[in-house]
Amino acid sequence: MKVSALIRKTAKKNDTDTLATVYFRLRDGKKDIKAASELTINPNYWSAEKQGFKDRVALVSEKEKLAFNSHVRNIVTLITQSYTNEADGEWLSETIERYHHPQRFQTEDALAEEIKLQVIPLFDEFLEKHKLSEVRKKNYRVVKRGLQRYELYVRTTKRGQKDFTLYIDDVTSDTLRDIWDFFENEYRYCQLYPAIYDAIPEARTPQPRGKNTLLDCFSRIRTFFYWCKDNKKTSNTPFDDFPLEECTYGTPYYITIDERNKIYRTNLNRHPQLAIQRDIFVFQCLIGCRVGDLIKFTKQSIIDGAIEYIPRKTKEGRPLTVQVPLNPTALEIIARYRDCEGDKLLPFISEQKYNVSIKRIFKAAGLKRLVTIINPTTREEEKKVLYEIASSHLARRTFVGNLYKQVKDPNLVGALSGHKEGSRAFARYREIDDEMKKELVNLLS
Repeated sequence: MKVSALIRKTAKKNDTDTLATVYFRLRDGKKDIKAASELTINPNYWSAEKQGFKDRVALVSEKEKLAFNSHVRNIVTLITQSYTNEADGEWLSETIERYHHPQRFQTEDALAEEIKLQVIPLFDEFLEKHKLSEVRKKNYRVVKRGLQRYELYVRTTKRGQKDFTLYIDDVTSDTLRDIWDFFENEYRYCQLYPAIYDAIPEARTPQPRGKNTLLDCFSRIRTFFYWCKDNKKTSNTPFDDFPLEECTYGTPYYITIDERNKIYRTNLNRHPQLAIQRDIFVFQCLIGCRVGDLIKFTKQSIIDGAIEYIPRKTKEGRPLTVQVPLNPTALEIIARYRDCEGDKLLPFISEQKYNVSIKRIFKAAGLKRLVTIINPTTREEEKKVLYEIASSHLARRTFVGNLYKQVKDPNLVGALSGHKEGSRAFARYREIDDEMKKELVNLLS
């Protein structure tokens, strides 16, 4: 018995509009039956040999080609697995229809149960119903797309699992370990299986993920499972046998006020565009905002001599309004760019170019101090020159670290930086330095 796909229509060489119906043919001895499917393809794109799209069809996306070819294979598999000696043309038509419209052949209860138990539809429900900020939803969607690619990866690479789907009740600690391995090695798999990444793309090519990043991804998956259990979607708790470690962070580093002033005084007359980004970096050091908020500041953000904004990270739920008084240097920078294009407060470029500029600025200012960091991928201690690792987030740490040295009150500093009271993340922005340690010991005198 053999099952194959075919089309019956042809098209002129440059015709890209004509569509041909894909038929499926079953042959077994003297039996030779055909039935139409709902799949269509331009005849010039069809490869009888490949049973799908020809190679190098430029006018069709890889995602569309992958989906079409997958449908053809799935229908062939369904016909093959369902075949009996009594099969006839009516049976073949019904089998193909069952593939295209499975709901017509299931009771409503059975269909609802099948959809409910799948991880990806449940994840969509979780994102819709669970209270999350838009920023956090964006991060959860990254994890969801990773799980979708994991499903495609298993279907592509593991024998006998071409229909693999993650079901909430079937996920075990071994499944989680397999997903961990996939997430950890995605940067390799995107080269080996590009069609998977065409089907479920990301804004950038997957990069090596460090331990902290993986722990962050899996803490989100764990939260999703907790939500499913709390909402009676499952009683499965695979994380009971898959404990997550705490993330490891190095001692926070930041630049001193003297180093910040040295940057501000550095002569960049020969590099006027770099001088502009230098001013913006110093301004960010003086108000401590995240770069995502810095980009959005307008002239209306200045109210009574202070910058006032609601951090993007806290806009959902209980919004927190942050007000940071502007010191003379900050006001001087704003005045310098009062004629900035449109309503923008400062002439900000893209975030990526801004970070590149910051490294050049640090190097021009001669900031070559060595700092100790934890390599995010290896988790090993490393020594780096300051200008090699400078970025926009260093401005935020500089604001928090220098203020904390002066007032030593995390809640007071947090009111200016936008950290919520008692935030565990706040501890990563400050350093208990030697001077502060001496002051504490002197309290015992």
